[in-house]
Amino acid sequence: MHIEPFGVEIWMNEWETRCEWNLAETCVESLTIAELLQLAGRNDDSLSDLLPMKMTYGAIEGSDRLRQAISALYQNQKPENTIVTHGTIGANMLVHKTLVSRGDRVVAVVPTYQQHYSIPASIDADVHPLQLREEDGFLPDLEQLRALVTPDTRLIAINNPNNPTGALMGREMLEEIAEIARSAGAWVLCDEVYRGTDQTGNGMTDSIADIYEKGISTAGMSKAYSLAGLRLGWIAGPVGLIEEVTIHRDYDTISVGMIDDHFAALALENKDQVLARSQAITRGNLAILDAWIASEPKISWVKPASGTTALLKYDLPLNSRDFCVALLQETGVMFTPGSALGMEGYVRIGYANSPEILGKGLALVSDFLARH
Repeated sequence: MHIEPFGVEIWMNEWETRCEWNLAETCVESLTIAELLQLAGRNDDSLSDLLPMKMTYGAIEGSDRLRQAISALYQNQKPENTIVTHGTIGANMLVHKTLVSRGDRVVAVVPTYQQHYSIPASIDADVHPLQLREEDGFLPDLEQLRALVTPDTRLIAINNPNNPTGALMGREMLEEIAEIARSAGAWVLCDEVYRGTDQTGNGMTDSIADIYEKGISTAGMSKAYSLAGLRLGWIAGPVGLIEEVTIHRDYDTISVGMIDDHFAALALENKDQVLARSQAITRGNLAILDAWIASEPKISWVKPASGTTALLKYDLPLNSRDFCVALLQETGVMFTPGSALGMEGYVRIGYANSPEILGKGLALVSDFLARH
């Protein structure tokens, strides 16, 4: 099987451990176990809960405790509508492998996480990109979507909140997408890994799994919940789909780690406290970033409505990779080149690290821009 190299992951592997100021990070600043226990109203004594834990495979689909906590994130999902995976990346892979066969028509928004078009392409599906445009606020043009979705469409792949743009589809738009999918009998896979980081209200985006009878939500502990080290995600959707996913999952997962399951359940049982911390970081840092961009004549953007990332358009005579490499070598600041996302002329910034890292990094970028 041939699959395209994963542009973002190759870039991160090359540079993430070599930068000083990581403004490419997409997770809200990671929690320590001690901080998680504190947010959950526990203390170090709670670690004794792990001592009698026998290191078996554990519950294959995920513990009842964890699946109950996951289903509570949705309006209409029950534990049997969920299954636990190795991160959101594992959830996405399983959905594509379960639903997509050679020749199937797949419509995928771009830019998005590369899985959603490269995996179907590797299966020899008939992939049709729906290009998100700056002039539309990086939201999908629904008339274009209607034109791309034909009666033989198998899957529509979307990402909400969007990575890399931070654009946010509200319930009304999601309902329109569901209606377009319903007219073709198509599934809708929505990668919702940034759900919980909206800039207004309670921060929680409506889920496609609650809106559409063939809607599938994937998410995980890495971005909004600051626990990427658990490598734990999930799929939420119709019971029949979960049963089909289980067949594929038996070949590549068996189960997730019991310790990962334990801490993920603890975090989700205390989601209000965990997400309050995340929203304080993302909302405060976006204000810092907004003020910085207003002062930089060589940078423009569409301000994100959610998520942890934004696309910055720059006015320099450099392609995006050369821009990012020069920035790294001269300042130690790391962005992600738009070329890794199919968006030349832009760079992606992750703004959910600590305010100190963001502030220092942006000051160094200003110096770089002034010199160039």
